[in-house]
Amino acid sequence: MNEQWISDVINKAMEIGRQQISRGNVATYIPELGKARKEALGLCVSLPDGTAYKVGDTNIRFTIQSISKVISLCKALEVRGAETVFSHVGMEPSGEAFNSIVELDLQSNRPFNPMINSGAIAVESTIIDYVSFEEMLEYTQRLCSDPGITLNRQVYHSEMNSCDRNRAIAYLLKSKDIITTNVDNSIELYTKMCSLNVTAESLANFALLLANGGICPGSGERLLKEETVRIVLSIMLTCGMYDGSGRFAVEVGVPTKSGVGGGLMAPVYGRCGIGIYGPALDQKGNCIAGCEMMKHLSREMGLHMFQDRQSGC
Repeated sequence: MNEQWISDVINKAMEIGRQQISRGNVATYIPELGKARKEALGLCVSLPDGTAYKVGDTNIRFTIQSISKVISLCKALEVRGAETVFSHVGMEPSGEAFNSIVELDLQSNRPFNPMINSGAIAVESTIIDYVSFEEMLEYTQRLCSDPGITLNRQVYHSEMNSCDRNRAIAYLLKSKDIITTNVDNSIELYTKMCSLNVTAESLANFALLLANGGICPGSGERLLKEETVRIVLSIMLTCGMYDGSGRFAVEVGVPTKSGVGGGLMAPVYGRCGIGIYGPALDQKGNCIAGCEMMKHLSREMGLHMFQDRQSGC
C-alpha cells in the first residue's frame, strides 16, 4: 500500500466533507449538544499494523450518543446470549426515525432492532441486573483502546432533563412486558452510555476491533466472540444509519453506526477501522460530512463489501 496515496485519498475526503458542513445542523433537541462547533471535522483510519491516518479534529472529545448502542449490544450478546437478547428486540430495519414510537403501537410489540432508541433501551434492560455503569465504562475504554473515555456529566444531565420521549418509550415497552426490569435504571444506563466522551480515533479503534473479528490487533487478545461480531456487523449494515441505512448500504457498502453527537464508526472487515467526527447532521440525524466522506473512501479505496478489492487498505 502506498502511504502517500492513502493520505491523498483521506485529505480529499476531508475536502469533500467540509463542503457539506453548511448544509447540516448540530443537534439541539438535547440542549448541551447544541453547543458543539458546527465546523469541526475529523477523520481517522486505523490499520491492523498499528498505523493510523489522522486528519482534522480527531482528538476533540464529543459524546458517543447512539454509537454506544453497538457497545451495549456487544455486552448483552456476550453476557445474556443472542436468544435472550432477541426475545426482547428484533433484527429488522424499521424505516422510521431513530426515536420513533409508531412501530411499537402499530406493527410490533418488540422494537424492530437494537439501533433505534426503543431497541437500545430494551437491550439495556437485559443487562441492567448483570453489569454496573462503571463496568460498562471500563468495557467501552477497552473496546475503543482509550482509557481517557469518561462520562460527560453536562451532557448526561442535559439528556436526563429532556428525555421524556425515551421515558415514554420505556414505559410502553414495560406495558408490553418487553422490559421486565426497573425502567428508570434502564433509562439511566442508556443515557449514561450515550453521554460518554470519545474521539474520532476512539471510534476508529473500536471499528478496527470489529473489523478484526473481535481480536485486538495490538495485543492479539480476543475481546469479543466471533458470533457477537457477526451479529453486530450485520445489524449495523442494515440498521446502523437509521432510516437512511438502505441507501447508505448501497452507496457505501460498509457497516456503519452514527450518533447525533456527530460520530460515525465504520468497520471494514479484515481491512481497517474508520472513525469520523462532524457535529453538523443531515435530516436523518447522521453526520452530513461523514456520509459524503464515506462514499468517497468506499469508492476510491474499494471498501464496498460487494466490490472486488483492487486498491486501498
